[in-house]
Amino acid sequence: MKTRLFFVAVFILFVFAIKYFELDSFFSFENLKNQKDSLSAFVQNNYYLSVLLFISLYISAVAFLLPIATLLTLSGGFLFGSVYGLLFVNIGATLGAIAAFSFARYILGSKLQKKYEVPLKTFNKELETNKYQYLFSLRFLPIFPFFLVNFLCGITKLDLKSFVITTSLGIIPGSFVYTYAGSQLSSINAISDIFTQNILFAFLLLGLLSLLPIFIKKIKAMLK
Repeated sequence: MKTRLFFVAVFILFVFAIKYFELDSFFSFENLKNQKDSLSAFVQNNYYLSVLLFISLYISAVAFLLPIATLLTLSGGFLFGSVYGLLFVNIGATLGAIAAFSFARYILGSKLQKKYEVPLKTFNKELETNKYQYLFSLRFLPIFPFFLVNFLCGITKLDLKSFVITTSLGIIPGSFVYTYAGSQLSSINAISDIFTQNILFAFLLLGLLSLLPIFIKKIKAMLK
């Protein structure tokens, strides 16, 4: 119990410090464009250190549920190119997601599942049966915040292996869009310019296609 309270206190203090000192305001699209020359020079002179710092920052941002993953992904494309940027983003995002998932399960998930075991029985069974379809749809559909999905998955009975697979593979399409856009940073005026209607439609289609096997299974069960 004391250990849980300690981790919760550290988490709250960390988030409070970021908000109090307005550190999150530094991570803006405008700052990225204004600092692009100095950031690019630093990466050229300190490439491996830059990779380490970038991945560490991405892990921390995702682990502490900070909603700056989009900007970091864009930065990854600008700093390292669309291919290597995608690789480093995937490593940071996946490891950060594992940390958030584990934190949620340790602090809340186990206790919640035990307390509401009977009401959650149907939900847990449905999730276990169709976990890959549901999780891939959550990763593909841009309407679900990345950090929130990580935390919510942690309070379910979802196994870590399935979570890691669907996270590392499911975020590739969206991450590539942003890392590629980041590699063309000089031609972008705002983050909103990246997600066009066609791209949004493509992700919605991916999300719906991942759920298609579930729909077919449900229809067949109703027709029996």
